Amino acid sequence: KSGGVLRSSVRLKYAFIAKHQSIYSVLRMCRVLQLHPSGYYAWKARPQSQRALDDQRLLGLLRHASLESGCVYGYRKLTLDMRDLGEACSRHRVARLLRCEGLKAQRGYGRRPRVRGGTPAVVAANLLSQQFTVHAPNKVWVTDITYISTHEGWLYLATVLDLFSRQVVGWATGSRIDTQLPLDALHMAVWRRRPRETVVVHSDQGCQFTSHEWQRFLASHNLQPSMSRRGNCHDNAVAESFFQLLKRERIRRQIYATRQEARSDVFSYIEMFYNPIRRHSSADGLSPVEYERRNSVRLAAI
Repeated sequence: KSGGVLRSSVRLKYAFIAKHQSIYSVLRMCRVLQLHPSGYYAWKARPQSQRALDDQRLLGLLRHASLESGCVYGYRKLTLDMRDLGEACSRHRVARLLRCEGLKAQRGYGRRPRVRGGTPAVVAANLLSQQFTVHAPNKVWVTDITYISTHEGWLYLATVLDLFSRQVVGWATGSRIDTQLPLDALHMAVWRRRPRETVVVHSDQGCQFTSHEWQRFLASHNLQPSMSRRGNCHDNAVAESFFQLLKRERIRRQIYATRQEARSDVFSYIEMFYNPIRRHSSADGLSPVEYERRNSVRLAAI
């Protein structure tokens, strides 16, 4: 078994040399990779095996499937795509071919830039407690802040989602990540929805949400605060999930020169696509707007 792994490693090195010999000399690459040039030339003169030919064919299908996904799929999802096409291949084989070709899944921005330390000014109880299924609108809203990269610097985005339909009922953008940013998003939500009863507003324990200014706004608009446990992103998973969709389906496909350009694209995604069109599994496969419309008659009769 170890001999087979060794031969496979040597073949990968030979393939690397063949791919880059127009850039570097064969002798230099053989010296760096600790191979003898005669072995490489003998490998190159040998006809390809049926397995190697099949790998080349499968790699072409993988390149096409990766492009169709917007270059966001990794080896697991690409394996499922291949099996849908009738290809009998394992995840390990797909991972190997993608690694040799340098194809990788698209990844996020990494950790959110933030200032850590200090004790929160006001901490509310975790009323939501990961109960993300709500049976009527304007019962529970979730809010959070994310960031978008532009050539001018970060553009920060605050959103408010209604857990009933997952609709974005309020949002705001700005160049500063202060308390005013989520307050503007929450003000839009209150203006749009005009709730008649108390609404639970769930957030994390970021300084924007633990400030006295935030708490005063909630109290003056009949909104009840709820907060995640500190450092537990799962307590606000719905808001995090929306940001993942936004970045995967729109932001990572763009390069924004200015904050205004990014702001316009966020408007297009939320107001023109996500709320009125995008199907959501938690909304019976309907868009948030359509889900609320279809359920309005049922809720009115209760």
